Amino acid sequence: MSTTITLKGNEIHTIGALPTIGTTINDFALVDSNLQVKTLADFEGKKKVFNIFPSIDTGICAASARKFNEEASNLENAVVINVSKDLPFALGRFCAAEGLNNVETLSDFRSSFGDDFGLTITDSPMEGLLSRAVIVADENNKVIYVEQVPEIVTEPNYDAALAVFK
Repeated sequence: MSTTITLKGNEIHTIGALPTIGTTINDFALVDSNLQVKTLADFEGKKKVFNIFPSIDTGICAASARKFNEEASNLENAVVINVSKDLPFALGRFCAAEGLNNVETLSDFRSSFGDDFGLTITDSPMEGLLSRAVIVADENNKVIYVEQVPEIVTEPNYDAALAVFK
């Protein structure tokens, strides 16, 4: 079961569908800029905002990373986790240059996160990258918000994603 999204109006597809509200998110093994593996257990007891995107080196992806970094300091008992297929070195360079200190930025370059969460793009020039999506889970890892951004070159709905914290 793939999900259809668009890239500049052209139909593209993902490997599956996002987790549904009320389900428990899957464990994962993502890599930080120090090449350390982070799993779900590293964020135990916190609400989690997964800001997922194709590549930090594009304008919309960088904008979403900046916006969630800005909002993260206002969230109580929560962590914002940026996820892409970018190499950890590129993610670390971007975060250092931008001063993104309020978010975790992790790489899916050697894990199954994209497939497990239904995010891997299966066709088009972006094949193999992650689609733009937001998944929010509560302290008990239950999904409380999802957004599969339908047009990959648009930003996610920040207000809706963050509204679950109010």
